[in-house]
Amino acid sequence: MPSSSRRYSFGNDDDSFEDLDNSLDKALNSASNNVFNYTHSLNNSRHSSQGSVGAIPLSTMQSFPIGTNGILNSHGNEHDDSSPLIANSAYTTNNRSFSSSTSSLVIATNSALGSSKRIFNSVVNFFVNAKRELNEERLRLNNENDSNRSTDSNNNQSSNLETDRYISPKNSNTSSNYNYPSNAISNAKYNPITFIPIILYEQFKFFFNLYFLLTALSQIIPQLRIGYLSSYIVPLGFVLTVTMMKEAGDDIARRRRDKEQNNEVYEVLNRSNTSLTHEGKFVASKNLKVGDLVRLHKDTRIPADMILLQSSDKDGTGEAFIKTDQLDGETDWKLRVAHNCTQSLKDLNQLVNTISLIVGKPAKSIHHFQGRLIYHPHQSAGSTTPSNTNNETFALTIDQTLWANTVLASGTALGLVIYTGVETRQSMNTTKTGVKTGLLELEINSLSKILCVTVFILSVVLVLAHGFPLSNTWYLDIMRFLILFSSIIPVSLRVNLDLAKSVYAGQIQKDNEIPDTIVRTSTIPEDLGRIEYLLSDKTGTLTQNDMELKKLHLGTVSYAGESLDIVNDYVRGIISLLDSKPSGSLIKKKDLSSRVCDLVLTLALCHNVTPTYEDDDDEVNGLVTYQAASPDEIAIVKFTELVGLKLFKRDRHSISLLHIATNQTLNFEILNNFPFSSETKRMGIVVRDIQRDEIWFMQKGADTVMSTIVNANDWLDEETGNMAREGLRTLVIGKKRLSKNLYQDFSNDYKKASISMHDRDQIMQRVIGQYLESDLELLGLTGVEDKLQRDVKTSIELLRNAGIKIWMLTGDKVETAKCVSISARLISRGQYVHQITKVHSPDFAMNQLEYLKTNHNACLLIDGESLATYMKYYNREFFDIVIKLPAVIACRCTPQQKADVAINIRSITGKRVCCIGDGGNDVSMIQCADVGVGIVGKEGKQASLAADFSIHQFCYLSKLLLWHGRNSYKRSAKLGQFVIHRGLLLSVAQAVYSISSKFEPLALYQGWLMVGYSTVYTMAPVFSLTLDCDIDEHLTRLYPELYRELTLGTSLSYKTFFMWVFISLFQGSVIQLLSQKFQSLAEDKFLSMVAISFSCLIYNELIMVSISIYKWNKTMIATIIITFLLFVGSIPFLPDYFNLAYVSSISYFWQTAVILSVSLFPVWLSQFINRKLRPPSYAKVQQD
Repeated sequence: MPSSSRRYSFGNDDDSFEDLDNSLDKALNSASNNVFNYTHSLNNSRHSSQGSVGAIPLSTMQSFPIGTNGILNSHGNEHDDSSPLIANSAYTTNNRSFSSSTSSLVIATNSALGSSKRIFNSVVNFFVNAKRELNEERLRLNNENDSNRSTDSNNNQSSNLETDRYISPKNSNTSSNYNYPSNAISNAKYNPITFIPIILYEQFKFFFNLYFLLTALSQIIPQLRIGYLSSYIVPLGFVLTVTMMKEAGDDIARRRRDKEQNNEVYEVLNRSNTSLTHEGKFVASKNLKVGDLVRLHKDTRIPADMILLQSSDKDGTGEAFIKTDQLDGETDWKLRVAHNCTQSLKDLNQLVNTISLIVGKPAKSIHHFQGRLIYHPHQSAGSTTPSNTNNETFALTIDQTLWANTVLASGTALGLVIYTGVETRQSMNTTKTGVKTGLLELEINSLSKILCVTVFILSVVLVLAHGFPLSNTWYLDIMRFLILFSSIIPVSLRVNLDLAKSVYAGQIQKDNEIPDTIVRTSTIPEDLGRIEYLLSDKTGTLTQNDMELKKLHLGTVSYAGESLDIVNDYVRGIISLLDSKPSGSLIKKKDLSSRVCDLVLTLALCHNVTPTYEDDDDEVNGLVTYQAASPDEIAIVKFTELVGLKLFKRDRHSISLLHIATNQTLNFEILNNFPFSSETKRMGIVVRDIQRDEIWFMQKGADTVMSTIVNANDWLDEETGNMAREGLRTLVIGKKRLSKNLYQDFSNDYKKASISMHDRDQIMQRVIGQYLESDLELLGLTGVEDKLQRDVKTSIELLRNAGIKIWMLTGDKVETAKCVSISARLISRGQYVHQITKVHSPDFAMNQLEYLKTNHNACLLIDGESLATYMKYYNREFFDIVIKLPAVIACRCTPQQKADVAINIRSITGKRVCCIGDGGNDVSMIQCADVGVGIVGKEGKQASLAADFSIHQFCYLSKLLLWHGRNSYKRSAKLGQFVIHRGLLLSVAQAVYSISSKFEPLALYQGWLMVGYSTVYTMAPVFSLTLDCDIDEHLTRLYPELYRELTLGTSLSYKTFFMWVFISLFQGSVIQLLSQKFQSLAEDKFLSMVAISFSCLIYNELIMVSISIYKWNKTMIATIIITFLLFVGSIPFLPDYFNLAYVSSISYFWQTAVILSVSLFPVWLSQFINRKLRPPSYAKVQQD
């Protein structure tokens, strides 16, 4: 039996887990079958997970009869098409009547039993779904490992049935097809089993959270309890609860979106267990299986990877268009062609019994596919494997594929499912969503470890200082000291930082200059200020994906802007000009009008654009939509229509142009078509003018290759350079008339070359070069502009000056990407572009990088194939070189390659990486980045929904990073330092008191004083620092270089940390020592000493906040005044903690003034002198 029918193996290490899976399957199925007597619905329980959207939502089909496996039966015909197999079926409503004579007791019993069944069934499905997701994640990892181990799985195909899959539509209902993955999709981070463990791990992997937990748990032990138990448990529980609720809400939203897509309903033709009819059954997307024949309709999402078998193309050619924008980011439609063998079949039974496929293992490549179509007309009815008797085998290529998550753009089509679920191209190029952690949190986590070690050492030293021999409870004394000093890592630190993130998110979303910006991940706003690498998509991100022909150049004259109207006048007379030429003659000297008309006619014919019409009325009214693989071709065809020569009709064999001025049709026969490729950098076409019986070869391409093909001239190189500097995409246009004998010789040699078994492409290209590509008449030069998004040039320049290295990762062609990079100023004027393409072998690959080792100011332009080679064989060496470059452009990248680049830059450099895109092909890259930004654009909202930040324009990114990123990072850094400073003050005062008390672990502050210190008395003023800013907003754009300092992490570093530690040690020691000096340690003076010591801690913190604010506002002033009044007002209510008689005396006031002067003045003076002698950069520009 082929491997496709066997269960996937995950290696010997997983045998025990596989046994557990099987046991769980049996237990779940047995329990459900025994209790409820289910006969059908649970047979495929592990594959039919929770419901999920689509073409026809299940919720709208309640009237349809429901069959097994969630299948809805239908009958009738909605409309007839050219093929009976393509014809759709209508839906009839079967009404059921129920008896109402049942007694109320029976009804109540049935109702209770039904409720019990539903509850039990929900519990069973809960674990079935969770287990399915775990299985699919393991299968995804297994597929990725297989893909990495394979040498060239995308381009080579093995004929061994042990590695290839045999798929037949006859097998759709057989058990072997249920061994393939479920087609249900899941973008959730968690499942019901893993949610709590993952959340707890993500929280307690941070040292200070773990420290809080251990401290809180220690209070359960009576011997270690200090103060109120709730003062330790409640803050930690609050933080965990908020985090879990936020993560759960986000994940539920993702599951709802998945549920909608999984519940889309599709028409399957071969699911009947009795007879095959043209009336299909409706199956939810999640229940589709390999081997299903699915009928697809216009604007329907393709739910799984399929092979196109038939289309409703009225010419019977099997052509269909698909939209691939959510897969590769390109908004132009792609042409797919069903094989003649399947397109010609009109009977469903014949199709099912005579057609089978052999396809390879699942692969990531979305641009390559190789398979085989086997036609065996005498196949026996019960056979499930191919027979060699009278079989015909045909090749399958990318032209017959319908990848999952693309959309059928025209007509109706019939497809055979070959890959489902995690094995589809879309899924294999999508990276699983992970939990993102900000760099600031990691840095604070490292600092907290230092503080914890310090506390432990201090606790041990204090116990040892008590003298030898040690007491019998010395270990308890150490633990009590650790708890007494636990405020050194205050639990309020995490609360303050989490609340601050919410404030930053609100500020971003309320910014009127970047409207409709949405913060989807509120845990990483500080990382916006630490970005060093920006990875950007091109189409729809930097550009509007809106092409327009801007310029024509004919050597002696050029047309642009308003002068293009002159071209329109020339084209009005093109018919008379063509008719006036003597048949068979070649005019050596042409006037200007003839040259312009030749150029426009060539532009109207030399392309791969297909006109499409929504319906017959549109065709009558001339409302045409152009579709092509290249948007610049559409721009050229639109230009020819604008000047009076319209593309009216085209198929694979003919093309018709409408001369608008005379309403006459020019008909041409297409003899040969040579599509554009990145290897040849040109496209050509051979046409025959039917009216005049003339054969012409027309060609357009890049100047680098066309300069040797066209006639000698002295202007081409200069003008192409001028257009490139204007940011225009240039094409050189030429044509050549062919005699019938010359074309016949070419045609014969070309046919021989096309059936060659070795080096076929090279031999065919050699024949074209020999007969056609020589001495072409140079007609002119076109300049097409891909309109950039608003302020893209300014934004990129700002980001580059801010020290951010920008990479452009696109699925587009090399030449296109280069032109856009120049026009967007990603490539600076005069900057050398080092180009690397078509590197398939590791041999001599590193030699091509030698130049970049010594020239770090160059720009690298590399294609996807070369990038894959370097990442496979020289991953570390390649990135060590290119990460130093100011700009890198990678072309023809798959979605997974984009994600791999982001992952490699993160791991090798350790720097923060931001990825921005707008299409479904950018989702993997966005999710792998430290900061993912999605643009809401023409390609939908998939990238926006998967991103951490959603914006509407690329130019919004500059403010998001330079202003909001700066503020978020600087504010959180200061907030974290102040919270640590606040805790250190308390701990230092406690340490001084313990030392003065003969090293006894006695609490200085207890009860409300401990709780109120970090909440009511200091929290609001310290938290108001989240509203502070060190410079004005306009200065961040005027001096983008200020951003470089943020990436160095100077606002929160070991230097600043130890500076604040020293300040805390100084101030805490001064406050406690002077308090003890003024009031002594006598028992009757204890409340007075606590009163002045605690009061000075509060006043000191309020004043420290005041002298640290750069820019005051009303909120800051209000928080400080109100907090001060709250503390003073609460003193009369604290007789258990303070000596109220002392607090109301003159001594309290002058002693407080002395203590504060000694603790604050040296700190203020040192900061003042340091700022005068060594002012920071932001202070310099603020003064300017």
